[in-house]
Amino acid sequence: MVTVKLFGTLRLDCGVRELQLEAGNLRELYPELCRALQARRPDLELTEMDLRWCLVAVNGVRVGPRTRLRDGDVVSFFPAAAGG
Repeated sequence: MVTVKLFGTLRLDCGVRELQLEAGNLRELYPELCRALQARRPDLELTEMDLRWCLVAVNGVRVGPRTRLRDGDVVSFFPAAAGG
């Protein structure tokens, strides 16, 4: 079981700060996270691609999509921000 934390507009759009999910790596986590968030908010239009655009950190270290997850890991999703 990993703890997933959402930040920024992702947290605001989903209305969820943190949840617990089962996944062995990030590739498995993306669809699980989409399902869990859409179960809470059926009107939410969130795709796996939206999550793949996020900066992802595991235990405070930025990681890529092939990263394996272990029980107790904290996975943080930070949506891309734009400005000018």
